[in-house]
Amino acid sequence: MDVFEQKYEQLIFLQDPIVRLKAIIVIDNSKLGPALGGCRMWQYESEEDAIQDALRLARGMTSKSAVSGLPFGGGKAVILSHPGQGSREQLFRALGRHIESLQGRYITGMDLGTGVADMDWIRQETAYVTDTSGSLGAEGEFTAKMTAYGVFLGIKAALKRAYGTEALQHKVIAVQGLGKVGYQLCRYLHQAGAQLVVSDVNSERTQQVVQDFGAKALPPEDFLQTTCDIFAPCALGGILHDDSIAQLNCRIIAGGANNQLAERRHGDKLHELGILYAPDYVINAGGIIVTSVELAGGDAPTAEQEVEKIFDTLTNVFTIADNKGISPSAAADDLTMQLLAK
Repeated sequence: MDVFEQKYEQLIFLQDPIVRLKAIIVIDNSKLGPALGGCRMWQYESEEDAIQDALRLARGMTSKSAVSGLPFGGGKAVILSHPGQGSREQLFRALGRHIESLQGRYITGMDLGTGVADMDWIRQETAYVTDTSGSLGAEGEFTAKMTAYGVFLGIKAALKRAYGTEALQHKVIAVQGLGKVGYQLCRYLHQAGAQLVVSDVNSERTQQVVQDFGAKALPPEDFLQTTCDIFAPCALGGILHDDSIAQLNCRIIAGGANNQLAERRHGDKLHELGILYAPDYVINAGGIIVTSVELAGGDAPTAEQEVEKIFDTLTNVFTIADNKGISPSAAADDLTMQLLAK
């Protein structure tokens, strides 16, 4: 991969030989404000995979912030997990020192594989971190709940666009991925009267949702073909590609996963097939909205009110798509570019 062919402001490779830290920070775009994006810790197949993941995630954060009207740009930190690393405290304090050296151009927080304790260790080295103990983002399951709430509202907006009504009663919704966001989304959907079909690679999570919300469980290998009104991907990204799209039997795709489209053209392909796609960075922006409210000194009720704007934002994207005769994914991209060009 030629890293200079990629579009970003800054790609930073970090090392600390004492604790064997290997990490990447991407500042994708800081036109609207400091680059904001969580810190992920993951064991990648290769360093190139880690770079690609960081670049894609940072670009997604740029889009989320812009389309949600937040005063931040997009960024991401990725720690490459590998054998022989130092203690977590040593790793995250080393990362914190690197973040401090950027003098506020990048602000980090929790992401896949990291937690509140990790952010507390970063805080010992820099103030440019969120989700620390006692903060809004670290308040139990609040961030996951608000992300799921935004997806729930986005599903209602998509239903209104596709069926002319927001009603969820008797609608069949297939939720793929039952982690913190997926579980909370199932709770909202169940309370609204939806019929749930669910799947997760973790059988214990699946059985918990079956027990709590009366869901029907399907094995992961059979899940894409299930007949449903809405497919809600809430696991890892890249789920929508040529092979998977050919298997779908749904009217709407609206879920919490990041980077759902393997390539941008897949958004247009869904549109051609008559499947309404809710662009992921619009519908799943609840987490970054919570972080923005936290950084502004706001409280939980304020965060919830801000997350509720996702319904109107997504409705606006659908309207732009209809007026221009393009796919919702293309409409969201056009809107984001306009906002970044101001």
